[in-house]
Amino acid sequence: MKVQFFLHLFSFFIFFVLLAQCKTHPIDIQGLKDVKNRINPKSISSGSCLGSWNFSVDPCDHIFTDRFTCGFRCDLIVSGFYRVTEISLDQAGYSGSLPNSLNLPHLEILDMSYNSLSGSIPKSVSNLTRLRRLSFSKNSFTGPITSSIGSLFRLQELFLDNNKFTGSIPESFKGLVNIKRFELQQNNISGELPDLNQLRNLIFLDLSDNRLAGNFFTTNLPDSMIELSVRNNYLHGEFPLNFDELRFLQVLDLRHNLLSGMIPAVLFHHSSLQQLTLSHNNFTFLQVPEDLGFRSKLIAIDLSYNNLRGLLPAFLASMPELSALNLEHNKFSGMIPMQYAVKVVVPRNHTASFERLLLGGNYLFGPIPGPLLGLKPGSFDVSLVDNCLYMCPDTVYICHGGYQKSYLDCKTFGPMIP
Repeated sequence: MKVQFFLHLFSFFIFFVLLAQCKTHPIDIQGLKDVKNRINPKSISSGSCLGSWNFSVDPCDHIFTDRFTCGFRCDLIVSGFYRVTEISLDQAGYSGSLPNSLNLPHLEILDMSYNSLSGSIPKSVSNLTRLRRLSFSKNSFTGPITSSIGSLFRLQELFLDNNKFTGSIPESFKGLVNIKRFELQQNNISGELPDLNQLRNLIFLDLSDNRLAGNFFTTNLPDSMIELSVRNNYLHGEFPLNFDELRFLQVLDLRHNLLSGMIPAVLFHHSSLQQLTLSHNNFTFLQVPEDLGFRSKLIAIDLSYNNLRGLLPAFLASMPELSALNLEHNKFSGMIPMQYAVKVVVPRNHTASFERLLLGGNYLFGPIPGPLLGLKPGSFDVSLVDNCLYMCPDTVYICHGGYQKSYLDCKTFGPMIP
């Protein structure tokens, strides 16, 4: 026991001797200098993290001072060197560009979000082979996204959103086999989506607000997806009937595209889907599921601004979790099903009520279901404006905010409308 005690004591002695003699790895010091030298000096205030990087003392050696935590983090290597494993300079207002030679071989996290950095991402980003998180959100980077990022196979999170990137998504991104979250929204990315099926760990993908085109549904997506948003692009195509293969999907947002055809029943009995947003497309038909939606997990559905026709689908009122439904600005006709009114006003123990029901901008006619007439302002968000409901004057709460269509418009649309 005494021998073990002295061995442990000796080990601690050696550790503290090394700790007292540790220095930041020379390559990391030069990397930190390169980063600072490329930042516009006018954007570096004296009290900022970069302002404290004067390198008059070893950056990591003074681990019990403020220098250790200001903008970067260091880990100890037993060989006697500290290694810089994290640089976090987000929301600091820095301008300038990245160094052409990024050489921080031990870096695991690089976060320079919410600054005013410009230029392009250098190819030397491939030197950061240990990166797990790379974030350049909310800057002013331009030009194509370097394909070198695709070699960072350890990368788990990639944030390139809210910049001015152009060109297409590099094919090399198929090599990001450990990526879990990828955000590229709010850029000027064009071209078609690459095949993403190899990214078996991807759970969150946001490519919204770009210029992506092509048939969206020919893109192979990994079945690991939980949240998928590609709104505000130029994608076209029709839903495949096997979309339920994305069995973990909870959020699907494809609004403001050129998608068409049928909205398949598979979306309404999906095992995990909770939020479905398909507004501002060219869908023309809604398929009724065989189980009438009784197994659906959907909480919110937005199908507004399409070309959906026919009677209002009554099965939507049978979905146990659905509390928000937007069918505005389509071409639905017929009378409002009583099931809709009941789901608004009748509280239930095991199913959700409609807290939002937007049916304006269609060609609905006939009497308004009685339960809806008693709704008071502020109780529920219900709108029936811009239909053919002649007994829906603006004085009624659910008819506030707009008139009904003219008699001529309604008769022109369909002879069934009285």
